[in-house]
Amino acid sequence: MLRFVVLLLAIILIIPLVRSIIGIILRGFAELMGGASTAPDKPRRPNVPNAGELKKDPVCGTYVSTATAFQKAVGSETVYFCSQQCREKYRG
Repeated sequence: MLRFVVLLLAIILIIPLVRSIIGIILRGFAELMGGASTAPDKPRRPNVPNAGELKKDPVCGTYVSTATAFQKAVGSETVYFCSQQCREKYRG
């Protein structure tokens, strides 16, 4: 009976260890082959610049960085847009 309990405890401890080692190896291969992790808990984030003030696009309402925004001069004011399409739709 004692031998059975020791064997059961060994199995309970060894299986998670083997699974984690296999997971580490597979993630390493995935990074080598694809260049990025495929883990579902780490979604890819878009490449957003760190600089620039945020302005609201008057057409669609999206906030956009002044460093990367499409611009249009209206009188003495500069209006910022998230895309060329929003810039073309603007009437002001």
